[in-house]
Amino acid sequence: MKARIRFATDKAASGRIFREELRYWVADGSERIVDFAIHPIHDQSGAVVFLHPTGIDITERKRAEAALRDSEQRLRWLASIVESSDDAIVSKNLDGVITSWNTGAERVFGYAAEEVIGQPITIVIPQDRQDEERTILTRIRRGERIDHFETVRQRKHGSLIVVSLTVSPVKNAEGKIVGASKIARDITEQKRNQEQIAILAREAEHRSKNLLATVQATINLSQSDTPEGLKHAIEGRIRALANVHSLFVETRWIGAELSAIATQELAPYSEKDKTRVQIDGPQVLLEPNAAQAIAVTLHELATNAAKYGALSVAKGQVELKWSHEADERLILRWMEMGGPAVQTPARKGFGGRVVERMIGQLRGKARFDWRPEGLVCEIILQT
Repeated sequence: MKARIRFATDKAASGRIFREELRYWVADGSERIVDFAIHPIHDQSGAVVFLHPTGIDITERKRAEAALRDSEQRLRWLASIVESSDDAIVSKNLDGVITSWNTGAERVFGYAAEEVIGQPITIVIPQDRQDEERTILTRIRRGERIDHFETVRQRKHGSLIVVSLTVSPVKNAEGKIVGASKIARDITEQKRNQEQIAILAREAEHRSKNLLATVQATINLSQSDTPEGLKHAIEGRIRALANVHSLFVETRWIGAELSAIATQELAPYSEKDKTRVQIDGPQVLLEPNAAQAIAVTLHELATNAAKYGALSVAKGQVELKWSHEADERLILRWMEMGGPAVQTPARKGFGGRVVERMIGQLRGKARFDWRPEGLVCEIILQT
């Protein structure tokens, strides 16, 4: 400090004015700032005859200026945040007249700021929800804050959106409530997704119950002379259900193509010789219950053929054909050829009962014709 004063004195003595803000510390350790100046006083000849020092304590002014700069910086940050927000951020007075409108509001509601500032906020509220605004303004006047209020608002061209509103009172310097700030978040897509998830959950529950009912019926119909045989029969039928469910995933549970079900169930019997199994028919999308019944039916027919019929010998063949009639009837024919000589069984086998039960649940019919050259099974379903 002394060095600066000597420098200031020398500068003033040379005829130049010295002025500088000087900082010093007082006994209590606080810092003070002084606007210090030395003015040279000249005589008539121009010689410096006197030095006039002045010092004004500007500590409080400098602090106020720093606080003002900080405040302005914070305001700029806040303004930047508000302007760049994806949410609609709007302010209004206590009469519900819009006083500010950010770019997020332009995106959400479709109005430019110059179109709405000075207009009532009710321009974005559907006619049947106008009472909401009166309720909101009443609560704001009481100093209440409204958090995450889900409602419906209207865009410029009339489309409706679901929004989550947060509304807060705005106070002036004296603490008096003069308006409200409103943040509106468009949650239309979120609500749509939630509804879709709920629908899918209900569908999954429905499908699961149907599947469990089908599995239970399959187990109840399954019989065998040995525990191992029973286990094998149940495993095969449940595998057929699992296979068709993998096809449902591809269509998002709409159903499954009959040709895909047939190919999937009969593939193990034609791996070495493609001519052993012939599949022919138009494209038919079966709804899930019908698809499950057909999958188990084909599994039973193929299993029986592999044990006793055409697929039990090297030269045997199976032909599977279907047609979709104009009256929406699906007629499916299973024909075996080249197998052992066939005789009509004295009693209906377990597989036959499973087929009749599965098809009967859909109000369809299953007819077995035990011809000498091979079994013919005809399935009729109303699709």
